[in-house]
Amino acid sequence: MKDVIFENYQRLRNSIPEYVDLVVAAKQRLVKEIEEVINAGAQIIGENYLQETQELYNALGKKAKALKWHMIGHLQRNKVKQAVEIFDMIQTVDSLRIAQEINKRCSEIKKLMPVLVEINSAREAQKTGLIPEEALDFIKEISTLPFLKIMGIMTMGPRFGNPEKARSYFIKTKRVFEELNSLSLPNVVPRILSMGMTNTFRVAIEEGSNMVRIGQAIFQAG
Repeated sequence: MKDVIFENYQRLRNSIPEYVDLVVAAKQRLVKEIEEVINAGAQIIGENYLQETQELYNALGKKAKALKWHMIGHLQRNKVKQAVEIFDMIQTVDSLRIAQEINKRCSEIKKLMPVLVEINSAREAQKTGLIPEEALDFIKEISTLPFLKIMGIMTMGPRFGNPEKARSYFIKTKRVFEELNSLSLPNVVPRILSMGMTNTFRVAIEEGSNMVRIGQAIFQAG
Protein backbone atom coordinates (compact mmCIF):
# COMPACT_ATOMS: atom_id res chain seq x y z
CA MET A 1 0.00 0.00 0.00
CA LYS A 2 2.90 2.33 0.75
CA ASP A 3 4.15 2.41 -2.83
CA VAL A 4 0.60 2.58 -4.18
CA ILE A 5 -0.24 5.77 -2.29
CA PHE A 6 3.05 7.39 -3.24
CA GLU A 7 2.65 6.50 -6.90
CA ASN A 8 -1.04 7.40 -7.02
CA TYR A 9 -0.41 10.86 -5.64
CA GLN A 10 2.51 11.61 -7.92
CA ARG A 11 0.66 10.33 -10.98
CA LEU A 12 -2.33 12.51 -10.15
CA ARG A 13 -0.24 15.55 -9.37
CA ASN A 14 1.63 15.19 -12.66
CA SER A 15 -1.61 14.83 -14.61
CA ILE A 16 -3.20 17.95 -13.15
CA PRO A 17 -2.18 21.45 -14.31
CA GLU A 18 0.28 23.18 -12.00
CA TYR A 19 -2.14 26.03 -11.28
CA VAL A 20 -4.65 23.59 -9.74
CA ASP A 21 -4.18 22.96 -6.02
CA LEU A 22 -4.63 19.35 -4.97
CA VAL A 23 -6.29 18.92 -1.58
CA VAL A 24 -5.83 15.42 -0.18
CA ALA A 25 -9.17 14.31 1.28
CA ALA A 26 -7.93 12.47 4.36
CA LYS A 27 -11.22 11.41 5.96
CA GLN A 28 -10.71 8.28 8.12
CA ARG A 29 -7.21 7.66 6.83
CA LEU A 30 -4.43 6.22 8.96
CA VAL A 31 -1.43 8.23 10.06
CA LYS A 32 0.91 6.03 8.01
CA GLU A 33 -1.19 6.68 4.91
CA ILE A 34 -0.97 10.43 5.41
CA GLU A 35 2.77 10.19 6.03
CA GLU A 36 3.16 8.42 2.71
CA VAL A 37 1.17 11.01 0.79
CA ILE A 38 3.27 13.73 2.46
CA ASN A 39 6.40 11.91 1.31
CA ALA A 40 4.95 11.97 -2.21
CA GLY A 41 4.74 15.75 -2.07
CA ALA A 42 1.28 16.57 -0.69
CA GLN A 43 1.01 20.06 0.77
CA ILE A 44 -2.70 20.48 1.57
CA ILE A 45 -4.68 18.08 3.75
CA GLY A 46 -8.47 18.30 3.75
CA GLU A 47 -10.39 16.96 6.72
CA ASN A 48 -14.09 16.50 7.48
CA TYR A 49 -13.99 16.22 11.24
CA LEU A 50 -12.28 18.33 13.88
CA GLN A 51 -11.41 15.54 16.33
CA GLU A 52 -9.92 13.40 13.59
CA THR A 53 -7.87 16.37 12.43
CA GLN A 54 -6.55 17.08 15.91
CA GLU A 55 -5.50 13.45 16.38
CA LEU A 56 -3.80 13.34 13.01
CA TYR A 57 -2.10 16.71 13.53
CA ASN A 58 -0.69 15.61 16.89
CA ALA A 59 0.44 12.24 15.54
CA LEU A 60 2.33 13.82 12.64
CA GLY A 61 4.31 16.12 14.92
CA LYS A 62 6.64 18.49 13.06
CA LYS A 63 5.37 17.27 9.68
CA ALA A 64 1.93 18.71 10.46
CA LYS A 65 3.27 22.26 10.78
CA ALA A 66 4.66 22.19 7.25
CA LEU A 67 1.23 21.44 5.78
CA LYS A 68 -1.88 23.50 5.06
CA TRP A 69 -5.01 22.14 6.73
CA HIS A 70 -8.40 22.73 5.12
CA MET A 71 -11.79 22.05 6.68
CA ILE A 72 -13.80 20.43 3.89
CA GLY A 73 -16.66 19.00 5.95
CA HIS A 74 -19.63 20.69 7.54
CA LEU A 75 -18.48 22.72 10.54
CA GLN A 76 -20.70 22.74 13.61
CA ARG A 77 -20.97 26.01 15.47
CA ASN A 78 -19.83 24.50 18.78
CA LYS A 79 -16.60 23.29 17.11
CA VAL A 80 -15.58 26.63 15.61
CA LYS A 81 -13.42 27.80 18.53
CA GLN A 82 -11.14 24.78 18.21
CA ALA A 83 -11.35 24.66 14.41
CA VAL A 84 -9.96 28.15 13.85
CA GLU A 85 -6.90 27.26 15.90
CA ILE A 86 -5.88 24.35 13.67
CA PHE A 87 -7.25 25.01 10.17
CA ASP A 88 -5.64 27.28 7.60
CA MET A 89 -8.82 27.49 5.53
CA ILE A 90 -12.49 26.64 6.03
CA GLN A 91 -14.07 25.63 2.72
CA THR A 92 -17.65 25.14 3.88
CA VAL A 93 -19.07 28.47 5.06
CA ASP A 94 -22.76 28.50 4.20
CA SER A 95 -24.60 30.37 6.95
CA LEU A 96 -24.43 33.74 8.65
CA ARG A 97 -24.27 32.10 12.09
CA ILE A 98 -21.20 30.06 11.17
CA ALA A 99 -19.53 33.04 9.52
CA GLN A 100 -20.17 35.22 12.55
CA GLU A 101 -18.86 32.54 14.90
CA ILE A 102 -15.68 32.10 12.86
CA ASN A 103 -15.20 35.87 12.91
CA LYS A 104 -15.76 36.00 16.66
CA ARG A 105 -13.35 33.20 17.48
CA CYS A 106 -10.71 34.50 15.09
CA SER A 107 -10.96 37.95 16.64
CA GLU A 108 -10.08 36.38 19.99
CA ILE A 109 -6.82 34.96 18.67
CA LYS A 110 -6.15 37.74 16.14
CA LYS A 111 -6.23 35.40 13.18
CA LEU A 112 -7.46 36.26 9.69
CA MET A 113 -9.22 33.15 8.40
CA PRO A 114 -9.36 32.39 4.67
CA VAL A 115 -12.73 30.88 3.80
CA LEU A 116 -14.68 29.59 0.83
CA VAL A 117 -18.43 29.87 0.51
CA GLU A 118 -20.07 26.51 -0.18
CA ILE A 119 -22.53 26.29 -3.07
CA ASN A 120 -25.06 23.46 -3.32
CA SER A 121 -25.00 23.63 -7.09
CA ALA A 122 -27.13 20.51 -7.62
CA ARG A 123 -29.70 21.58 -4.99
CA GLU A 124 -29.35 18.22 -3.24
CA ALA A 125 -31.54 18.10 -0.14
CA GLN A 126 -29.06 15.98 1.81
CA LYS A 127 -26.16 18.39 1.27
CA THR A 128 -25.25 21.66 2.91
CA GLY A 129 -24.46 24.83 0.99
CA LEU A 130 -26.25 27.77 -0.57
CA ILE A 131 -28.16 27.54 -3.82
CA PRO A 132 -26.36 29.54 -6.52
CA GLU A 133 -28.91 32.38 -6.54
CA GLU A 134 -28.29 33.09 -2.86
CA ALA A 135 -24.50 33.13 -2.97
CA LEU A 136 -23.70 36.71 -3.95
CA ASP A 137 -26.07 38.33 -1.46
CA PHE A 138 -24.66 36.07 1.24
CA ILE A 139 -21.07 36.99 0.37
CA LYS A 140 -21.98 40.68 0.43
CA GLU A 141 -23.44 40.16 3.90
CA ILE A 142 -20.44 38.39 5.39
CA SER A 143 -17.86 40.59 3.63
CA THR A 144 -18.23 43.07 6.49
CA LEU A 145 -16.76 40.56 8.97
CA PRO A 146 -13.17 41.75 9.48
CA PHE A 147 -11.56 38.46 10.48
CA LEU A 148 -12.77 36.56 7.41
CA LYS A 149 -10.92 36.65 4.11
CA ILE A 150 -13.30 35.33 1.46
CA MET A 151 -11.08 33.61 -1.08
CA GLY A 152 -13.73 32.17 -3.38
CA ILE A 153 -16.35 29.47 -3.59
CA MET A 154 -16.61 25.69 -3.38
CA THR A 155 -19.05 23.11 -4.68
CA MET A 156 -19.15 19.34 -4.57
CA GLY A 157 -21.70 18.56 -7.28
CA PRO A 158 -23.07 15.02 -7.66
CA ARG A 159 -20.63 12.58 -6.14
CA PHE A 160 -21.19 9.41 -8.18
CA GLY A 161 -22.25 8.34 -11.65
CA ASN A 162 -21.22 9.73 -15.00
CA PRO A 163 -18.84 12.68 -14.44
CA GLU A 164 -20.39 14.45 -17.44
CA LYS A 165 -23.61 14.83 -15.46
CA ALA A 166 -21.74 17.10 -13.05
CA ARG A 167 -20.60 19.49 -15.79
CA SER A 168 -23.72 21.68 -15.79
CA TYR A 169 -23.40 22.22 -12.04
CA PHE A 170 -19.77 23.25 -12.37
CA ILE A 171 -20.75 25.68 -15.12
CA LYS A 172 -23.37 27.23 -12.81
CA THR A 173 -20.84 27.58 -10.02
CA LYS A 174 -18.24 29.11 -12.36
CA ARG A 175 -20.85 31.68 -13.35
CA VAL A 176 -21.27 32.70 -9.71
CA PHE A 177 -17.49 32.91 -9.37
CA GLU A 178 -17.26 35.20 -12.40
CA GLU A 179 -20.00 37.45 -11.05
CA LEU A 180 -18.17 37.61 -7.72
CA ASN A 181 -15.01 38.68 -9.51
CA SER A 182 -16.88 41.54 -11.13
CA LEU A 183 -17.71 43.02 -7.73
CA SER A 184 -15.49 45.03 -5.43
CA LEU A 185 -16.22 43.94 -1.88
CA PRO A 186 -14.23 44.39 1.34
CA ASN A 187 -12.39 41.29 2.59
CA VAL A 188 -13.15 39.44 -0.67
CA VAL A 189 -10.28 38.18 -2.82
CA PRO A 190 -11.95 35.65 -5.15
CA ARG A 191 -9.02 33.58 -6.32
CA ILE A 192 -10.22 30.04 -5.60
CA LEU A 193 -12.86 28.04 -7.42
CA SER A 194 -12.87 24.69 -5.64
CA MET A 195 -14.76 22.05 -7.62
CA GLY A 196 -14.30 18.36 -8.29
CA MET A 197 -13.50 15.16 -6.44
CA THR A 198 -12.13 11.75 -7.46
CA ASN A 199 -14.94 11.01 -9.90
CA THR A 200 -15.39 14.49 -11.35
CA PHE A 201 -12.19 16.50 -11.00
CA ARG A 202 -11.17 16.34 -14.65
CA VAL A 203 -14.52 17.73 -15.79
CA ALA A 204 -14.31 20.33 -13.02
CA ILE A 205 -10.89 21.50 -14.19
CA GLU A 206 -12.19 21.80 -17.74
CA GLU A 207 -14.89 24.12 -16.36
CA GLY A 208 -12.48 26.35 -14.46
CA SER A 209 -11.71 24.69 -11.14
CA ASN A 210 -8.33 25.61 -9.68
CA MET A 211 -8.66 23.46 -6.56
CA VAL A 212 -9.74 19.82 -6.36
CA ARG A 213 -10.35 17.49 -3.41
CA ILE A 214 -9.22 13.91 -4.00
CA GLY A 215 -9.15 10.96 -1.63
CA GLN A 216 -10.18 7.66 -3.16
CA ALA A 217 -7.98 7.95 -6.25
CA ILE A 218 -4.96 8.50 -3.97
CA PHE A 219 -5.52 5.93 -1.25
CA GLN A 220 -7.10 2.99 -3.05
CA ALA A 221 -5.25 0.45 -5.15
CA GLY A 222 -6.29 -0.31 -8.68
